[in-house]
Amino acid sequence: MKIMQFLDSYADSEILRLHMPAHHGKALNSMLSRAYQLDITEILGADSLFEADGIILEGEKRTAQLYGSGSCCWSASGSTLCIQAMLAKMRTENRTIISTRTVHRAFLNGCILLGLDVEWIFPKKGDIISGEYDSEDFERKLQLLAKQGEKACIYVTSPDYRGKMQDIAGLAELCRKYGAKLLVDNAHGAHLAFLQENRHPLYLGADYCCDSFHKMLPSLTGAAVLHSRYQDAPELKQYMQMFGSTSPSYLIMRSIEEAVEWLEEKQTLQDAKQKALAIRERIPYDWVGDDPFHLTISANGIDFAGQLRQHGAEPEYADKICCVMLLSPFMNESDFQRLEGILKACKPSMPILPPELPKAPQRACEMRKACFSEWEMIPIEKAEGRICATVQVPCPPAVPMVMSGEIFDKNWIDYMKYFGLQTVGVIK
Repeated sequence: MKIMQFLDSYADSEILRLHMPAHHGKALNSMLSRAYQLDITEILGADSLFEADGIILEGEKRTAQLYGSGSCCWSASGSTLCIQAMLAKMRTENRTIISTRTVHRAFLNGCILLGLDVEWIFPKKGDIISGEYDSEDFERKLQLLAKQGEKACIYVTSPDYRGKMQDIAGLAELCRKYGAKLLVDNAHGAHLAFLQENRHPLYLGADYCCDSFHKMLPSLTGAAVLHSRYQDAPELKQYMQMFGSTSPSYLIMRSIEEAVEWLEEKQTLQDAKQKALAIRERIPYDWVGDDPFHLTISANGIDFAGQLRQHGAEPEYADKICCVMLLSPFMNESDFQRLEGILKACKPSMPILPPELPKAPQRACEMRKACFSEWEMIPIEKAEGRICATVQVPCPPAVPMVMSGEIFDKNWIDYMKYFGLQTVGVIK
C-alpha cells in the first residue's frame, strides 16, 4: 500500500477520530476540506517517519531506487533537517568540515548546534552568494588535515541560488584521494537526475546530499529527501529525530510520494529543459548560471523584478546584480509561452556591481561560543570591531556573510550594506 492510498481510504471512512490533530478531519475553511481530511498522525497502519517499517519505508525505498541512492530518508522539515543529519553523521565520524563560504544559514546553525567548527574556503571570483571556487584550495586544506592525522569532509552548495553548479565529480575524486567524504547541499537540484546528462550529486560521486523536492519538483513546501551512498538510513533517521518534529506532516510526505510516482512515469525532464533553454536562446538577455531551470538574468534585479510584477509575474529572488526566476519541469506549454511574452515586455538595466569581495574576517572565538553569548542587535554602521553573535540574514538567499565569532571590519560592513543588511547581532 502507498501513503496516498492509506490517506484516501482513511479520509473516506466514517471512523470516529479520537487522535491528533484536533481538527479531526474537519476544516474551518471549505477550500481546505480535503487537506484536513488527509491530515493525520501516526495511527495504526500509517507508519512513523523516524521509525519507518511500513508504507513510509516502502516510499523511501522507491525514492532510493529512482535516484540510484544506497538509501534515502524523507524529510517533512525541508532540507534543513537533512543538512542537520549529514552534519551529525560527520560529527560522529570526527571529521573536520571544509566548506565553501556559499552556504545556507541552516548549515551554519547546524554546525553551531553540534559544536562543529569549519575550515572556510572563499571564492576566487564572484561574490559570497554565487562564487567560483578553486579545487586547489580544497586540496591544500585536505593535505594539511591529512598531515595532522585528521579526517575531513568537504561541504558545498550546488546549485546555488543563482543556479551556478560546482565541479562535484572533481571534488568527489579529490575526497576519495584523501579519504574524505563529500556532502552537497543540492536543495535546488532534485531534478538533476532526470536530465539527459545526469548531474545529480549522488551520480557524480557525492557521499551525501539533500534535495528539496518543493523547490524544483511538484511537492508541498517542506518536502525534502536525504540521499546517502551507503546503507545507513537507520542511523541517519536517529540524527533526524534529534532535530525534527515528532509530528511530521503526512500531507508533505504524500506529496513526496506523488512526485516520485510522477518522476517514475516521466523518466526524463528533457522536454521541459529544452523549453527552458529555448527561452534563453530566443530572448538575448545576459543569462547566467548552469542549471536550465534557474532562469537568472544579470541586470539590476530590483528594477527587473518590479517590471515582472507589473506584468503579473513574481520572481524567486532579486538583488542589484541579478533576478532569479525558478522554472519548474511541471510547467506546461502555455506557462512557457506566457513567460516568454512577459520577458519580451521587460527591459533589463545594467547591474549595480558589488564592492570587491573582502578578505576573510578575523576570527575572535568559536562559532558556538559566539552564538550563545549574550548579544544585542545594532545598526550595521556601528558594528566595526564588534564580534558577530547570531547570524540573521533574510531568506532568500539566506547566505551568511560574516559568521558567528568573526569580527566586523569596514570592508565587510560596506559589502553587507550593498546587499541590504541594516542590522547585525553582536556580542555584548
